[in-house]
Amino acid sequence: MKNIIYILALLFLVSCEDKVDIDLDTAAPKLVIDANILWQKGTIGNEQKIKLTLTTDFYNSTIPVVSGATVTVTNSSNTVFNFVETPNTGEYICSNFVPVINENYTLSVIYEGQNYTSTEKLLATPTIDTTQQTTVQGFAGDEIQVKFFYQDNALEDNNYLIGVKNSDKLLPEFGVIKDEFFQGNQMFGFYTNSDLKAGHILTFSLKGISTRYFNYMNKLLNIAGSTNGSPFATPPATLRGNIINQTNESNYPLGYFHLSETDTLSYTVQ
Repeated sequence: MKNIIYILALLFLVSCEDKVDIDLDTAAPKLVIDANILWQKGTIGNEQKIKLTLTTDFYNSTIPVVSGATVTVTNSSNTVFNFVETPNTGEYICSNFVPVINENYTLSVIYEGQNYTSTEKLLATPTIDTTQQTTVQGFAGDEIQVKFFYQDNALEDNNYLIGVKNSDKLLPEFGVIKDEFFQGNQMFGFYTNSDLKAGHILTFSLKGISTRYFNYMNKLLNIAGSTNGSPFATPPATLRGNIINQTNESNYPLGYFHLSETDTLSYTVQ
């Protein structure tokens, strides 16, 4: 008799499951400019990509791409590098870009009569020298920790964006650090995870970044961490980047124009 009651109760609960669509407000689409120019050490850096998309509503599973824009990057000598769209992808490609450390570059995106611009300097990045694996005490017992080391430049104030991609995880993880207390010393980034096991491949990345980009990424990472994975969580405010709409300043885009040298290193966990 008890089993019958449990089965009936289960059927009742299942029959009460209905799909609920919450009526959400939809703002006007904003242009999103993903303009990260990265010069991988050991390459000539001529292949670069800028991606343009639009914001969309919560229930839309497809991110709208932006076609038909005019995208250029110009250096201080007025050399213009044209970024040409791969048709219907929103990805604008340049195959003859010339990266130069400490050179200033100006981005221009013209879309639907609006001119979006930004100027940034391409910054140098130290070389990742060595890695070190240790076992540390974590909340769930012993955990593997892997560090990677690099030498800070003592002649200037530096900020860094650090990334780690675990082959066992879908997405990379990022963090920012400045050399305020490590000026001219060897610095390190580290990664640990309770699920980290021998055979996992960690791909470390290191980028020198400006103070303004450091502040931007620090806020962005804090916002991402504060949502705790909730699909209905909203950031406390819109995070604006360094790209200005010269035609209508109030119609600002989202995204950031950033350039830097970058170094990467892959490590197989022992």
